[in-house]
Amino acid sequence: MVCIDEMRLMAKVASLYYEQKLRQTDIANQLDLSQATVSRLLKRALDENIVHISVRTPMGCHPELELAVQEQYGLKEVIVVDSSFDEEQLLRSLGAATAFYLETTIKNGEYIGISSWSETLLAAANAMQPLSRSVSARVIQILGSIGNPTAEKHAAQLTRRLANLVHGNATLLPAPGVVGSPETRDILLADPFVSEATALFGQITLALVGIGSVEPSRLLASSGNVFSGKELHLLKDHGAVGDICLRFFDAWGQPVETPLNDRVIGMSLEQLKSVRRTVGIAGGERKFAAIRGAIRGGWVNVLITDDTTAKQLVNQ
Repeated sequence: MVCIDEMRLMAKVASLYYEQKLRQTDIANQLDLSQATVSRLLKRALDENIVHISVRTPMGCHPELELAVQEQYGLKEVIVVDSSFDEEQLLRSLGAATAFYLETTIKNGEYIGISSWSETLLAAANAMQPLSRSVSARVIQILGSIGNPTAEKHAAQLTRRLANLVHGNATLLPAPGVVGSPETRDILLADPFVSEATALFGQITLALVGIGSVEPSRLLASSGNVFSGKELHLLKDHGAVGDICLRFFDAWGQPVETPLNDRVIGMSLEQLKSVRRTVGIAGGERKFAAIRGAIRGGWVNVLITDDTTAKQLVNQ
């Protein structure tokens, strides 16, 4: 049992630390205690309920929901933004959250892989501020970027803009994301500029990817890097619910193996799985099955999504 004198000292130390904002070293000097004793008394003040710490969650923040999704699916981190019926507003919210995540977590010498045809990643690049520090990062396109000239410009600008924001270098993947045959893919992979980019896939430490449904997004559809309607039906018949970098998976996250896979120029799912941080950014009802499949399969280990999607993930 703690005696009243020790309780009194705990209360005094806690008051100096929490209310008067003194540093532990200053408290130790003032009370002629060691800093280790001050630290021990502060911990005991919590244990004895002399100090109660509460966290007031601001509007728009969802820490409990983030933790629930993180623990249920074994993710490294989850970031949840407010939902919106306006798809453009949701893109902006997801983009802003992604931008802040990058600004605060990019490490020196990072090799950053980025999916070319993601509207959300484009929104993130637009929302991001240049880093105040130099991190000597390299930004690598991980899905072929050649296609419709207008859309292709967006893909190349996305990679270059992110490289400029982190004061790094950009490595483009100068090939289509989808080609007509496996033979064409093999020829393009032998190109020195293409092989320069693909050779860096194994060094990527941070991958930023959109999570797509089987039906392509507007940006991807406009790029021309899509499969035909007949081919999309084939994927659905094989159980596909979504894709990352045009690599398709089913509702349980298992890869959907079809001949179409041999016509994609980009990072594979297995290569993505070996990256230390693979950040999947997606939200909205249309993408729910794809998001759930992606995290079930372990193809991403950091998820940035909206609160409606997050609640569905926890409930199901």
